[in-house]
Amino acid sequence: MNKIELKIFGLSYSHSQSSAYALILSEKNGKRRLPIIVGGLEAQAIAIEVEKMKPVRPLTHDLFKNFAQHFNIEVKEIIINKFLEGIFYAVLVCSDGEREIEIDSRTSDAVAIALRFQCPIFTYEKVMAVAGVIMDVESDSTEEKIVEDPHNELEQFTIAELQTMLEKAIENEDYEKASIIRDEIKKKKRKE
Repeated sequence: MNKIELKIFGLSYSHSQSSAYALILSEKNGKRRLPIIVGGLEAQAIAIEVEKMKPVRPLTHDLFKNFAQHFNIEVKEIIINKFLEGIFYAVLVCSDGEREIEIDSRTSDAVAIALRFQCPIFTYEKVMAVAGVIMDVESDSTEEKIVEDPHNELEQFTIAELQTMLEKAIENEDYEKASIIRDEIKKKKRKE
């Protein structure tokens, strides 16, 4: 079965489900997107790695990577291999140098792990055909995007105040808040 390589296109608040986020994966060589609803903690784990933020203590996905590396296990790729009843399924393709095995995973966890191992993310045409959507060419971008909350209450703060708030959020290990503050800083800098 031919695999289609994906990349992270964006991560935004889900308007359809409360306390959830929409992770958008796009074809590396195409216009179709896979919108995947993920929980807040999983979105935070993905955003932290996309933005190269360094948590004070390792998060669960960082712990997984450290554990795997200590035992010479490599995650070679992840494959979003099924879409059933509105739920995406994924596997981690792992190797210890002698054998290769597939480990079942939630798709959000698989993406967070793929980012940490810097391994490719794939799906199959059968998944893309059922769950993929075609985006407008004008909205296409090669950059990864983290979309801000439209009801942002951080707009009132200066960049310096936001910088202080960001440092405090990271110190308190509130990475979801840190991610939102960081996005607001970027937005303000673009406007300058």
